[in-house]
Parts: sequence; C-alpha cells; structure tokens
Amino acid sequence: MQVKDAMHPGVRWVEPKTPLTEIAQLMRRHNIGAIPIGENDRLIGIVTDRDIVCRGLSQGLDLTRATASDVMTLGIYYTTEAADVTDAAVIMETHRIRRLPVINDQKRMTGMLSIGDLSHGGHRDLCGEVLNVVAARAA
Repeated sequence: MQVKDAMHPGVRWVEPKTPLTEIAQLMRRHNIGAIPIGENDRLIGIVTDRDIVCRGLSQGLDLTRATASDVMTLGIYYTTEAADVTDAAVIMETHRIRRLPVINDQKRMTGMLSIGDLSHGGHRDLCGEVLNVVAARAA
C-alpha cells in the first residue's frame, strides 16, 4: 500500500514565530499532536504536544509569549505519497518518530502519516513493530 492511501490528508503548518498558544489551539481544534514548522516555503521542523510540555512548560517558559522556535524539533524527516508504507515505517523506526510529513512530486506537503494511520490502514503488525521501537525507553 502506498503512503497516500494510508496518510491523514490535508495538513497545516505554521511559521517559527507562531505563538505556542495558537499552536496548542490548532492541535486541540484538529485533534492532532504535531504541527510542522515552515519558513520560506520549506519545512524546517516540527512542534509536538510533547515538545510544548517538555521543552516549554517544564523549562519554565512563559507559554503566553513562547513561539514555535522556542520548542520545535529542528530538522524534519518525511516521506512521499508514492512511497510504500513499509518504507515509511522504516523511517519512523529509524528516527523514533510517531508522525511523518508526506510530500507530493512537487515537494508540497499533502498530509501526515502517523502510527495510528498504519493501524487504521490495516497494517496492525507493522504498526506494532513501529510502536515498539518508537515507544521504547532510551537505554
């Protein structure tokens, strides 16, 4: 199965100066746990709900003033719509990530592939393998 058949289509991204309060509201409104960060029409990072808590709240940042750039994970791994879900799962396992942005042939982001998408797409064994690696505690 191709990624485009399993992914969650339609994705929002925001700029690095976007307030965390706005990002959290987007996450809540769309029931998602990650927002890609873009600048000059390029993906540069991602903010997850965990980033907001572990890099923002627990570090004492003033969350009413903090922005995406204060907590985002720099660099981004991605896959393509035409990739096989097994190949995308390998990227997720290798980099221990739960969500993977998806781009098309024009290098435009068209969706996100999550561990849940693998499960809902009928790839429960693959989902379990990825989840075991991603959720494992660091040694």
